[in-house]
Amino acid sequence: MKQILIILSFLTLFSTSGQTPCTNGTAGDYPCNGFDLQSFISLDEMDAFEGNDSWGWTDPQTGKEYAIMGLNNGTAFIDISNPTDPIYVGKLITTDGYLDSGQSWRDIKVYQNHAFVVSEISDHGMQVFDLTRLRDVTNPPQNFEEDALYEEFGSCHNIVINKDSGYAYAVGTSTYSGGPHFIDISNPTNPTPAGGYSDDSYSHDAQVVTYSGPDTEHLGKEILIGSNENQIAIVDITNKNNPISLSTISYSNVAYTHQGWFTEDQRYFIVGDEIDEINVGFNTRTIIFDFEDLDDPSFHFEYEGPTEAIDHNGYVKGDKYYLSNYRAGMRVLDISQIGDENITELGFFDTYPDSNSANFNGAWNVYPFFASNNIVISDIDRGFFLVRDPSLGLDTGVIAITSPTTGSGLSDAEVVTIEIQNFGTITQTSIPVFYSLDGAAAVNETYTGSIAQGDTDTYSFTTTVDLSELTDYIIVAGTELPGDIDTSNDDTTAEVSNFLCQPETNCTFGDGLRLVSVEEINNSSGCETDGYGDFTDLIANLAQGETYNITLSTGYGNQFVKIWIDFNEDFAFSDNEVILNNYVIAPGSTAGNFIETTTISIPSNATLGAHTMRVKTNWNEDVPEDACEETAYGETEDYTATIIEDVLGSADVALIDFEIAPNPAKENITITATCEPIESVEVFNILGQRVLYLTFDATMAKNININSLNSGMYLIKINTQITKRLIVK
Repeated sequence: MKQILIILSFLTLFSTSGQTPCTNGTAGDYPCNGFDLQSFISLDEMDAFEGNDSWGWTDPQTGKEYAIMGLNNGTAFIDISNPTDPIYVGKLITTDGYLDSGQSWRDIKVYQNHAFVVSEISDHGMQVFDLTRLRDVTNPPQNFEEDALYEEFGSCHNIVINKDSGYAYAVGTSTYSGGPHFIDISNPTNPTPAGGYSDDSYSHDAQVVTYSGPDTEHLGKEILIGSNENQIAIVDITNKNNPISLSTISYSNVAYTHQGWFTEDQRYFIVGDEIDEINVGFNTRTIIFDFEDLDDPSFHFEYEGPTEAIDHNGYVKGDKYYLSNYRAGMRVLDISQIGDENITELGFFDTYPDSNSANFNGAWNVYPFFASNNIVISDIDRGFFLVRDPSLGLDTGVIAITSPTTGSGLSDAEVVTIEIQNFGTITQTSIPVFYSLDGAAAVNETYTGSIAQGDTDTYSFTTTVDLSELTDYIIVAGTELPGDIDTSNDDTTAEVSNFLCQPETNCTFGDGLRLVSVEEINNSSGCETDGYGDFTDLIANLAQGETYNITLSTGYGNQFVKIWIDFNEDFAFSDNEVILNNYVIAPGSTAGNFIETTTISIPSNATLGAHTMRVKTNWNEDVPEDACEETAYGETEDYTATIIEDVLGSADVALIDFEIAPNPAKENITITATCEPIESVEVFNILGQRVLYLTFDATMAKNININSLNSGMYLIKINTQITKRLIVK
């Protein structure tokens, strides 16, 4: 029996955002000890006048945490992924036709991404709501209707779920004398009745577990612990067709056995009596039973709290017991020494600052099970509170990006691997992680391992990153742990460069290249540092199927020369990409200045576009097949070859008779003739495609607008025969 004070001291309060630390015993208007106020949403904002139960759900796809709160007229859903700025997403409206029943409270549990909601409203039944629908809300708040309605009972006080078995247990219904009503919810939107149990009469609340405690006789069985008004009932419900009562136990000064919860080792069971504070007149009393033997449980001891307030619902997480204590708010108890009959209060957050007397106002329920350690408090009179213990030290971050690393020939599918550290004080699992390349949209995944305090672990993203372009990249990677107390250490940055291999050789004796001249390239050089020269900013335009003269110079004889063009852009310089194979400059000679001209031929099927052209020398023997191999003497130089379609013809590359200015240009160019008048102008891109065609009456100068051209290099054909190069900025 939940007793509610009908006459409410109702305040018009509104939502607050931004953390309010607990300082000198208060967080804003609320008394506290050890718990900060993360945020608050008033009943008024949720269009309600009374609050009740609460629970929680974490979206397995997004990692977002949602609070679920019962109201007098429905069930509210609140996105707390940003705990200091929660979003009231909307409300599951109560069953049609029963808004004015006078029974405002409801109870909620979650299984397989569905919320199961019951109420003592007449004929309410059990609402089933698909929580994944919350992902699609773009304009909150929104009203929802249930996805399924179970109508094998009407009113119901509480709903219990064992996630291991896939069964729900409705207690306090008109069926089975108020005992547990079994429901198969393995298919959440098609719940089916599965029997019930009535031998121990009315159950106000219960906990159902797959037993793993000290009583070896019952290991693996499904055990129900019922809080049945004047006693605790222990029932084996493994066989739904034949539940077996194992034992019952009561205690002194019983008034109303309300609710209880196992310690995590399932040795002790902690019980609250809802009205003993009123009927008997002592401070908040918590009763502890020893369930070492489920067939013969025993009373262990009682804990008396510091206030007169009524205790309501309590839950265990680790070594802590989280109690909703009505007018005294949430009280948190240290139960680490429960076996020694020692319980102490660690802290509290009081949502009802008016008084701590024994009345039915204030904190109805506490939900402490979020991985973020944010705690939901649902208050009857005020609304939704989100609090957190700052001492828990939720703090993770990425301390290193271990791959990819700077190198040559990086691919379009590089694996990003990070090192994660737990800077906090509790073990962390299911940590949201991300990486971003050059400021682009983040790739979000979840680290599913476990990292203890101070430890590190690595994680490799399943989504790879494209680093195939020869350039510098910036990768940012980090964690996004909900409730992280120190975001300054969440992420780290790595600079990664993709470059061609740069083999080191000795060219100080004159070996290597002193001149490379082909088409637009005419590059005089010396002995470059470590025998490698990057001249990829120099471009030669070479047509498919054409042969070109190339002039090479060296300062030492007997110099073997090989040239590749990386047509497939895999940075490997394979045998089928060789266009000059071990041509020898000054055979048999030693030191001197030697210059020779030979030819290179471009395959007719060469891939169009810009490619790296590597020119490599080696003294006294063939250049290795591997363009990255280092030799004792010689040099390597890289250029750019832009392959174009053979649409212009080899005779078209004469650079006489006409001038273009400015060049480079952005908006306009002027073509000036020195001998022959201008009659036509054609502009081709580097793929050999004509992008502009103009004809004129014979003129010696013409201004041309190039606004329509993108930045890049173009070839201009004048009077169908003379070709010049144009750079558009």
